[in-house]
Amino acid sequence: MACQQSMTTPPHTVTLARATYLQWLTWLFTLFNSVRVLAYLPTIWAIHATGDSSQHSLVTWLTWAGANTTMAAWLYEQNGQALNRAIAVNLCNTVMCLLTCGLILAYRI
Repeated sequence: MACQQSMTTPPHTVTLARATYLQWLTWLFTLFNSVRVLAYLPTIWAIHATGDSSQHSLVTWLTWAGANTTMAAWLYEQNGQALNRAIAVNLCNTVMCLLTCGLILAYRI
């Protein structure tokens, strides 16, 4: 037997509210994660400008790169093997983490 809606809340109101919430959530996710991609730039610039990567943990940056990569892969699989904004943003974050790792390594060698 199907669950019944509350008598005080029409079904179309709940659906519209949920759709609005999901739309806002999608855009906020995209906004904050896009800004996060840009937030890597000061670290990359600082390492390059000083030529010193001793204050940056390669293990941490590799962990973040792995977390972003596996999140993108997980989202891809959960999304029926189709790309979407969340996957693209996670892949961009992976690239930024790998660039940071590359600089850390370049200045340690």
